[in-house]
Amino acid sequence: MKKINFISLNSSFLKWLYDKIKYSNIEEDTSEFLEGIDELLTSKTRSLMLELEDGNTNKKEIEEIVCDSLVINYKQRIVTQNNIEVQLTPKEFDILYFLAKNRGEIFTKEQIYQAVWDEEYYLDDSNIMAFIRKIRKKIEKNPDSPEYIITIWGIGYKFKR
Repeated sequence: MKKINFISLNSSFLKWLYDKIKYSNIEEDTSEFLEGIDELLTSKTRSLMLELEDGNTNKKEIEEIVCDSLVINYKQRIVTQNNIEVQLTPKEFDILYFLAKNRGEIFTKEQIYQAVWDEEYYLDDSNIMAFIRKIRKKIEKNPDSPEYIITIWGIGYKFKR
């Protein structure tokens, strides 16, 4: 299970880091990282998620996630519960898969948005909340007392099972 840490950095350190990376002779492509730092410095975003890439896990997806009677098949983009297909929209599937593959980790609405959408986050908490509500209605026995997607009040959501 991965652990996520939040680190607060002041703008002078971020500017120093940005300059250090931009003007160094690093052979790796740092453009995406520099863009993230720039967005932090210009207040276009409030947080930046970083993930360590290695040769074994880079961009690989878990083909199938099984949680009790809920099965999420990434390759086929199908979710079944008790062997019956659950009809999800593409974004609902992406959100459910993201949370399930990171089971136990807590994500803010902004982090979920950044992981699933290719667009900039505009502090639209109601968008993520609406998607979570729709997913719960489709996969939970009792959506008002969820077993899979749990709300962590004041923070965000996690996939519990």
